[in-house]
Amino acid sequence: MSVQWFPGHMYATQKAIAERLKSIDVVIELLDARLPGSSANPMLARLIGPKPTLKILNKQDLADPAQTQAWLAHYQNQPHTRAIGLDAGMAGPARALIGACHELAPRRGGLAKPMRVLIGGIPNVGKSTLINTLVGKRATRVADEAGVTRAEQRILLADDFYLYDTPGVLWPKIIVPESGYLLAASGAVGRNAYDEESVALELLLRLRQPYAALLQARYQLPQTLEQIAAMPEDALLQAIGQRRGCLLAGGRLNTQKAAEVLLSDFRSSALGPVTLETPQQFAQWLRAAQQAEAERAAERAAARLPKPQVDRASHT
Repeated sequence: MSVQWFPGHMYATQKAIAERLKSIDVVIELLDARLPGSSANPMLARLIGPKPTLKILNKQDLADPAQTQAWLAHYQNQPHTRAIGLDAGMAGPARALIGACHELAPRRGGLAKPMRVLIGGIPNVGKSTLINTLVGKRATRVADEAGVTRAEQRILLADDFYLYDTPGVLWPKIIVPESGYLLAASGAVGRNAYDEESVALELLLRLRQPYAALLQARYQLPQTLEQIAAMPEDALLQAIGQRRGCLLAGGRLNTQKAAEVLLSDFRSSALGPVTLETPQQFAQWLRAAQQAEAERAAERAAARLPKPQVDRASHT
């Protein structure tokens, strides 16, 4: 199964972002700290180009602290880029982004040259919550559902600091299969675009070894940590379902319900702080996906080539 979700309003958002970027000094991209590589929008990266960029690893309180530090170091090493970790509900650390933007564009500031900042990210990454924290009031609608914000908003954070909030947007084709699953697990993808059981199995593949202790504690699994780490994903999902009483008539296991329980626990951080990918893992996934795309493009190009004509006269 390939997870893809790009509803019609996202085409309009893409065009609006491209137009707004012409007058922007700094771009803030909110990433999900639990899946920073998969939640980075390659379409947005192409539109930004060389503009100064602040990567915010949002929801860092839900992520593995050691992996968050690894991802921050990864992004800090990129040109024209700074990276900070935030919990969108924390007012003090959230305001650090204003100082970071001034560091990225030191010549902007003051009423004559106000700072113009665009903030973007995938759906359901926490932009609305962060903005509401920054301005100290309910400036934007907040919901645990992908695609709530549909129009750009201009927000005055200071007399010389304009923040342009854009709707959450994915990209037309998610070429990294692992990213599609992880985005679905995080709630960034509309519910009609994926199968919960398939996403839950992929989530368990990422959780079972590094976070066996969290799974054991959350679901009171009788298996040892070594056994949990080695269990096939479908067997592990069944074990979780049994412990949570996800049963159908006749005592049969309801794997759909078990998948919903696991996804809900991950999204709410009931499992504990977890990160689903490292910079090295994501780089490997991306290289493999790009190679596969290149091979498919070569096959399509070969299929469009005209077939050689046979000279029938020479065979008579």
